Amino acid sequence: MKKWLALAGAIGTEVTATLSLKAALDHPAWYLLVVVGYAASFVLLSTGLRLGMKIGIAYGIWGAGGVTLTALLSAVFFAEPLTALMGLGIVLIVAGVLVVELGAQHAQQNNTEVSA
Repeated sequence: MKKWLALAGAIGTEVTATLSLKAALDHPAWYLLVVVGYAASFVLLSTGLRLGMKIGIAYGIWGAGGVTLTALLSAVFFAEPLTALMGLGIVLIVAGVLVVELGAQHAQQNNTEVSA
């Protein structure tokens, strides 16, 4: 459970830092949050890895979650477009991560059966 909380924190801080980049274009003080957010994100991501999360899964979820939340929140906060085609792209990214996760679970089950 802790590794998933660390990953969620990594996604949240990365999205915050990325959105702050946009805000910093007009208000440079936001760059402080950019630096802190990205640093915290990497610390939290490495914490999830240290707690046993597989890197392919962690990075895939981190990337897909970041892209999805950034696209949605940039539409809300910065009135950036969010088209149907972009929505399809987000769905495909999330689906791809799910396929990787399912493949990893299948591989782990096969390794467990071979070891036994």
